[in-house]
Amino acid sequence: MAAVALQGKRIVITGGAGFIATTLARLLVDRNEVVAYDNLHRDALASTDLRDHPNFTFVQGDVLDAEHVAEVAKGATQLVHCAAIAGVDTVRESPVRTMRVNMVGTYNVLEAALGTLDTLERIVDFSTSEVFGTHADNVHEGHVSTIGSVGEARWTYAVSKLAGEHMAHAYHDELGLPTVTVRPFNVYGPGQIGGGAIRAFIEAALAGRDLVIHGDGSQVRAWCYVDDMVRAVLLCLERPEAVGQSFNIGNDRSVVTIVDLAGRIKRLTGCPGEIVFAPLHYADVEVRSPNVGQARALLGFEAQVDLDEGLERTIAWYRSRQLTSA
Repeated sequence: MAAVALQGKRIVITGGAGFIATTLARLLVDRNEVVAYDNLHRDALASTDLRDHPNFTFVQGDVLDAEHVAEVAKGATQLVHCAAIAGVDTVRESPVRTMRVNMVGTYNVLEAALGTLDTLERIVDFSTSEVFGTHADNVHEGHVSTIGSVGEARWTYAVSKLAGEHMAHAYHDELGLPTVTVRPFNVYGPGQIGGGAIRAFIEAALAGRDLVIHGDGSQVRAWCYVDDMVRAVLLCLERPEAVGQSFNIGNDRSVVTIVDLAGRIKRLTGCPGEIVFAPLHYADVEVRSPNVGQARALLGFEAQVDLDEGLERTIAWYRSRQLTSA
């Protein structure tokens, strides 16, 4: 992993018990004070030793509690806003909570950032590649499309995240907040506890089950290893050129169909199961691959971990957890 330039900072991470957030915290915690704020809806912290680190503080709370968020944010030099409702199934089951947490929660964090503007150097807001809609082939930052039809719950997540982006930019342009937006493209790796095709395929493969693909498997995704995602966030925290910008973050060399992905995982695990197909019960994204030219030009970002290498590391992590719990 890259060297971290930040030191002696107070870095507050909302959604700090999540997968990407804990990976980021591990990089920052030796040389900075890191405060993770989370309601433990998902808990990736449990599989790390972060809680034992003297520079790490965990605060249980909810981004919908504006006063609590403002209190925890006091004195922050960097704010990383990862907290959100995500995952297609969760979003479809709870569209109201999705909109509430992703929009009101983001508003609360931006207001908290305003309240600590005298110490704040940077706020990074996590958006999503979903803002590009159903067909996002080599999309650059300006390509944000209208999202799917109203009433299709699948799109409440994308709409809520896009509203958060507009808020972050407005707070920068009108009120001088040092905001940066990142749009992750299909991040995976050790520590992943949410949904996602890679986790589902690996867990099935290691259990000797069939790998189930929803739909015909022709959907295209660009897979970004978590260490690369976190390096991009570090660059957003460190580089002055990042302020006021939105960045696509992903690996444009790791673009494959879902059926190819399943085949790779079957090969790398030696899984005896078959690749089988099941009906898809919701609107899906046909193609999602990023143009990362802006992150390359302004931040010097380049994804370094290719798909097979990242999959091997991720499989090894899931395998070790299997052995530990056996």
